[in-house]
Amino acid sequence: MLLPNYMEAKTRNKKIYQKEQYHLAKHLKNKYQGKTFYLKTYGCQMNEHDSENIKAILCEMGFKEVDEIEKADLILLNTCSIRENAHNKAFGILGRIKHLKQQRKDILVGLCGCMAQEEDVVKTIMEKYHHLINFVVGTHNLYRIPIILDKSIENRQQEIEVFSREGNIIEDMPISRNSKYKAYVNIIYGCDKFCTYCIVPYTRGKQHSRDKEDILKEVTELVKQGYQEVTLLGQNVNAYGKDLDKGYGLSELLEDVAKTNIPRIRFVTSHPWDFTDDMIKVISKYSNIMPSIHLPVQSGNDRILKLMGRRYTKEEYLTLFHKLKKAKINCAISTDIIVGFPGESEAEFLDTLSLVKECKFDNAFTFIFSPRKGTPAAKLYDDITLEEKEERLQRLNNLVNKYFLENNKKLIGKTVDVLVEGVSLKDSNLLFGYTDTNKLINFKGPKDLIGQIIPVQVMEAKTWSLDGEYHV
Repeated sequence: MLLPNYMEAKTRNKKIYQKEQYHLAKHLKNKYQGKTFYLKTYGCQMNEHDSENIKAILCEMGFKEVDEIEKADLILLNTCSIRENAHNKAFGILGRIKHLKQQRKDILVGLCGCMAQEEDVVKTIMEKYHHLINFVVGTHNLYRIPIILDKSIENRQQEIEVFSREGNIIEDMPISRNSKYKAYVNIIYGCDKFCTYCIVPYTRGKQHSRDKEDILKEVTELVKQGYQEVTLLGQNVNAYGKDLDKGYGLSELLEDVAKTNIPRIRFVTSHPWDFTDDMIKVISKYSNIMPSIHLPVQSGNDRILKLMGRRYTKEEYLTLFHKLKKAKINCAISTDIIVGFPGESEAEFLDTLSLVKECKFDNAFTFIFSPRKGTPAAKLYDDITLEEKEERLQRLNNLVNKYFLENNKKLIGKTVDVLVEGVSLKDSNLLFGYTDTNKLINFKGPKDLIGQIIPVQVMEAKTWSLDGEYHV
């Protein structure tokens, strides 16, 4: 067994990453024909994209995906560790799985993703879930799922293989994309920022970039297949290329991706520290780079930002914010904000509200501080009561929701370009899609519009969505 080790995980070196091609051993191809799997994904877009690879790998082994957990021969949880709530959801579903396994002892259960990289989680699995969870795979070795799964079955024992240090970059992994029109493309793995509250540098490892040739090859193939949108992914996409030391970074990559003529380009997630003027120039130059930027601020107070290890001040963030607004017409900016960071005073929280009032974000993901064991912030003295944190979160949400609605109302009467993604889950008479500024819009129209980018007039604005009309 290989168990996670935080001391190893936080080590950074000058390793040059090699490229390896994915390969499924012949004896595992279609070995499990007739078996079914259920995959539950938690967390960020990176996890969603990992699950697209996992699905394709399992299908090559002969498994068939099912939508109901009760019908599965294999249950796999692709987990997230960014907040305690994500932990609780993953552990919560194990009670349901335990009941299923009591009825069918041959059900296989696996756990992968960021929780698999945590020392305490794996220790708990070994002690309390030894007979429930059959295998555990980390974020760095997802490509080895076939080997570990098969080994667990053949040896009839719990298998745990978690690399604490990232391995080489694996190219050409099979993929079963969730959409025929929008695609995720990894450009960089890991993160070296070590924000004091964040577990990601430990669970995802050192930042290491894919070669530009492999990225552009993937995007070009997506264009040939008729995809309308790509999202370039990374824990910190703005750091792309720094580890390669070739003088080729995200600004150059964005320009080359734009030249493929893919209709829409997005990228997440950006750290303000690495957002360069060259990036802003490229973003403003190409119309197929969408006017929608996710730019996490986390706090509006300089002392708290320093405690968080964010490496910028409130003023520096605002300068970047206004540069983007000026450079890209109708640019919509979203953000992340944490309230109740250890030691945050009422006055410091008011600084965050002040920043929100100036920025009037188009969207915001807001959270109460969640201590992650093993991070520096988890050791800080926290004298803020849960009631205070919840009250601050409510005040923040009331404010950001006000601006969401105000920004949406500005679109009433305007015609916007919409990538139509499908039939609304809430009303089968409506189609839904997203504007260039990444706003959800519902409207009536024929189903043959799905997969196309079309003009839709905005008729009504709500806090979280728009209603529109399509005119032929």
